[in-house]
Amino acid sequence: MNVVHLAQETPAATGNPILNIAVFVIFIVVTMTIVTRVGRTPKSGDASEFYTGGASFSGTQNGLAISGDYLSAASFLGIVGAIALNGYDGFLYSIGFFVAWVSALLLVAEPMRNVGRFTMADVLSFRLRQKPVRVAAALSTLFVSLFYLIAQMAGAGSLVAVLLNIHDVFWQSIIVAVVGVIMIAYVLIGGMKGTTYVQMIKAVLLVGGVIIMTVLVFISVRGGMGNLLDAAVDMHGSSANAAKKGYEASAILEPGLQYGATNMSKLNFISLGLALVLGVGGLPHVLMRFYTVPTATEARKSVTVAIILIGAFYLMTLILGYGAAALVGPDRILAAPGGANSAAPLLAFELGGSLFMALISAVAFATVLAVVAGLAITASASVAHDLYAAVIRDGQATEAEQVRVSRITVVVIGVASIVLGILAMQQNVAFLVSLAFAIAASANLPTILYSLYWKRFNTTGAVASIYTGLISALVLIFFSPAVSGAETSMITGADWSWFPLTSPGIISIPLGFLGGIVGTYIGKPDNLRALQAEMEVKSLTGVGVEGVVNH
Repeated sequence: MNVVHLAQETPAATGNPILNIAVFVIFIVVTMTIVTRVGRTPKSGDASEFYTGGASFSGTQNGLAISGDYLSAASFLGIVGAIALNGYDGFLYSIGFFVAWVSALLLVAEPMRNVGRFTMADVLSFRLRQKPVRVAAALSTLFVSLFYLIAQMAGAGSLVAVLLNIHDVFWQSIIVAVVGVIMIAYVLIGGMKGTTYVQMIKAVLLVGGVIIMTVLVFISVRGGMGNLLDAAVDMHGSSANAAKKGYEASAILEPGLQYGATNMSKLNFISLGLALVLGVGGLPHVLMRFYTVPTATEARKSVTVAIILIGAFYLMTLILGYGAAALVGPDRILAAPGGANSAAPLLAFELGGSLFMALISAVAFATVLAVVAGLAITASASVAHDLYAAVIRDGQATEAEQVRVSRITVVVIGVASIVLGILAMQQNVAFLVSLAFAIAASANLPTILYSLYWKRFNTTGAVASIYTGLISALVLIFFSPAVSGAETSMITGADWSWFPLTSPGIISIPLGFLGGIVGTYIGKPDNLRALQAEMEVKSLTGVGVEGVVNH
């Protein structure tokens, strides 16, 4: 198989570090300028302006922003690396993320947008007792957001480490800290409006960059998909990684390379799939995006735009993943700083040289910044709006106070994500995101579905569902090989794992649904039938939505 390399092949090539960092700095300056300009509004101190951008975006704009929010570092860096190393099994992430998006839209997106104002807890507490439900929902939102942030920080550290060819753990940790500081600045300066503009720009650049890379992959292998797969098989067959693990070259095209060795790994595959498909419906930062448009019609339009971009993107990750397998190879990917997360930037270098690699990596870096900014706003809104205003201040807090508490929360969340992101730098970021999906599917999704569609559901059921799903997911993750007991664990040299699966979804998701049922039948009815009827009408028809959003 003859493969044309569009750049000089150098075993450890990572481009020109000075050029790479220069492109990064230019990109950050441009996006920060945009954030600063759009963040200066007369109502910048209003909660609605900070959390939802004043619900002032069109459907097309919001569709771009949703794509920018959803297509995270996991989607680009993690999935391309997973497919390059594990082939068919790695493509599970692409399929899972996309199917999850469609299922979330069908079940929860529009009803939640019709009922809520700023946060997921607005919906969950609509017809239930406010304080216990808001506390539980806020805690769940914080943990989901934190795990998602960890993945983005780890992806950013891996990305910059590859660009600067930094293998030293200390300097990689410094990189993660710098990313965290920039993220905090984006949110504090721009709020949701500034973040949304960055997400829109990033979505266009990311999808455009991936289209260009896809075309260049086919040019490089001198043919279509068949030639690409043949080249990937040839490269895997001659790799030291295949010899070390003892698998056939053609295994990259077949199920089971990562999840087929034992019955336990097959069970892990099912658990991961459940978490991916069901997790998006409980992701607060994605659902919060639907509050940034003024009408239900615009919300539906934004969904159409997002589906087109997201679907096209995930199809192209298959080509980029096998492209990385064919043109870069597993040995170079695993030897690079960041491991699997380095596959995409290394492929860009092979396709277009140092400048192209710098540009694609800058877009990937913008991906990280856009997603972490959205996550930080969601977490801060949950703390300020749900915990501080509704619970601690009993509804008496002013909007200025809420925004001030939100800004403080952004700093605290940013510091926590920096510390945990440093611990997780060697993990595949797509896998790290799957843990956030598992928590969201276990704690949030059951409660959301019950609140929207089960008339008998009550406060006890909501609290039981959230805490059962949240605690079971966190406990199983902590005692899994993802944290300790394996070469790729977050904490190396320690072993307290007793749960054999890296993804807890197959256990924690059913427990979350079961907790809601048991709690509902044990607890007393809330006797809030008028609110229940109002919620049903609003969620299904959208009547009075504008009053809710712009209240």
